[in-house]
Amino acid sequence: MNLSKRSQVDPFIVMDVMEAARAAEAEGRRIIHLEVGQPSTAAPQKARLAVREALDVNPLGYTVALGLPALREGIAQLYMSWYGVDLDPGRVIITSGSSAGFLLAFTALFDTDAKVGVAAPGYPSYRQILKALSLKPIDIPTHSKRGHQLRPQDVAMHSLDGLLVASPANPTGTMLDKLALKALADYAKQSGISFISDEIYHGIEYEKKAVTALEVTNNAYVINSFSKFFSMTGWRIGWLVVPEDHVRSVERLAQNMFICPPHVSQIAALAALECRVEMAINLKVYAENRRLMLEGLPQAGFTNIAPPDGAFYIYADISEFNVDSRVFAAQVLAKVGVAITPGLDFDPLRGGVTIRFSYAQSTHEITEGLRRLRAFMQTHYL
Repeated sequence: MNLSKRSQVDPFIVMDVMEAARAAEAEGRRIIHLEVGQPSTAAPQKARLAVREALDVNPLGYTVALGLPALREGIAQLYMSWYGVDLDPGRVIITSGSSAGFLLAFTALFDTDAKVGVAAPGYPSYRQILKALSLKPIDIPTHSKRGHQLRPQDVAMHSLDGLLVASPANPTGTMLDKLALKALADYAKQSGISFISDEIYHGIEYEKKAVTALEVTNNAYVINSFSKFFSMTGWRIGWLVVPEDHVRSVERLAQNMFICPPHVSQIAALAALECRVEMAINLKVYAENRRLMLEGLPQAGFTNIAPPDGAFYIYADISEFNVDSRVFAAQVLAKVGVAITPGLDFDPLRGGVTIRFSYAQSTHEITEGLRRLRAFMQTHYL
């Protein structure tokens, strides 16, 4: 029995780093986790309480494929609260995390061999999901001086059927302002290119509010999730906003591919929407961690970075040290017990000289991680 060509996707390197860190912990070592983009905080308290109550009175069976109406309404209200956007709840589709959102979006919008532009560096699973669907990801190089974000002139150099942008972006944490996002959306519309906006890190911003694509166009697919801002990674619950005339097509896909999102996670997500105060406390921790990283990484020798506007990542160029990023990450883990992610996960061509640092953990962990990084760099590279 043979595997399909579609199954031959690249590994998610950060998961390999996590496994190496887990093995080190199994040997009794204390590892500082700067590799994974996962909040260290639990799901909001009201979300957990809502699930406990529901389990006592509710069989938690199938829901409709589009998700609980109350949750779709709550997400529409979130857009009014955050952005002043009057969103029809009928355009909101609840998904099993953002990953299911990408599967639905890519399947709904593109036929086999369609070319979809993505920024490099960018979230690695974009490429691998596209490949698994027999689509063609087109890496479009970005530059640190422009915050590793795309411009219409970058996109115009390629013949594309679709364009996916992320703001705040993974692995850089940089954002597109309203004019820049509108320019990309307008270019996509004028060029007949389907436009997808990954907004999974919205809510985790520092000096300015992130802009949703729905502020500049109704002709876009918008993907978001409860994983990051609401600290619900393992609950696998997210949402997709699509143009009104696409809802029924995406609904049919969702019915057949997923039946429905997990009922229990939908109940938790609905309650999480009421936990803004708790989320604001978490955001203060990220902000302090960001401050420590922007101060501590240059002290450790990592000076070529693009300061993040949001999310909880910093992307650093290590080319001056003349070492492959995978080798470097392995050395840091082995010598001082800090797990970091090689840039090859995010940029297959240039990621051999970059590293992603995550500061999603507690402030105590960030402080200790920076101390260890300084010790390592002073011993080996400075």
